[in-house]
Amino acid sequence: MVGPELDPVRRNFSIDDLAPLAAEAGVTATVLVQTVGVAAETPEFLEVAASNDLVAGVVGWVDLTAADVADALAGLRQRPDGEWLKGIRHQVHDEPDERWLCRDDVRAGLTAVADAGLVYDLLTKTPHLPAALETVEALPQLSFVVDHISKPVIGGDLEPWASGIRALAAHPNVTCKLSGMVTEASWTDWKVSDLQPYVDVVLDAFTPDRVMFGSDWPVCLLAASYPEVVQAAEDLTSTLTATEREAIFATTARRTYNLP
Repeated sequence: MVGPELDPVRRNFSIDDLAPLAAEAGVTATVLVQTVGVAAETPEFLEVAASNDLVAGVVGWVDLTAADVADALAGLRQRPDGEWLKGIRHQVHDEPDERWLCRDDVRAGLTAVADAGLVYDLLTKTPHLPAALETVEALPQLSFVVDHISKPVIGGDLEPWASGIRALAAHPNVTCKLSGMVTEASWTDWKVSDLQPYVDVVLDAFTPDRVMFGSDWPVCLLAASYPEVVQAAEDLTSTLTATEREAIFATTARRTYNLP
């Protein structure tokens, strides 16, 4: 959170900020996803989920490199609000080692995530896709979600990002989240048409049955409002059937995260 360009999101956001936006957009349930690699955040998010019907699940954080990661996961699951923990995420794209996912300690941590019956959200960029693919191949028992379509530079070359996405999509234990695209485009003058080639690759590779919408709110506020992001997703999927759109906006997330 360094630099004046991030000032629009340099504050606390609460469920009270999201609720009216979600209601206006017709969103009745959300998944709350971790923002920092700090253990204290996940219990706070679980408390939010337990106290508000708008949050149907939480993707939290644990130190995947720790020897006691299985115990940390068990401790979260055993909390009174532990049933809302659906997955784990780490800011892989911030790791200087592009092959961080292939480290032995990380793989052991991911195995613990799988053993706990949780999902793992892949937060990567294009250079991390080869390691992500190796990890997916090594852990077929773990369900993966590619966050933010792996953050390609919108307006740049589709390759090698597109090939990496297609390789991941070849594995049935991987789904992909249509999210985070507006902040990878020009923040001030992005257009829906700028996003369409990337969405087309994702939909062709995964099919709508393994694609889910994500708002990336409040980070999206750097480039677009919540209603604008929802409208963009609706426009980008407007040629799909009603069943396919239902998958993207509800069914895939419900199935993948085991939501009520």
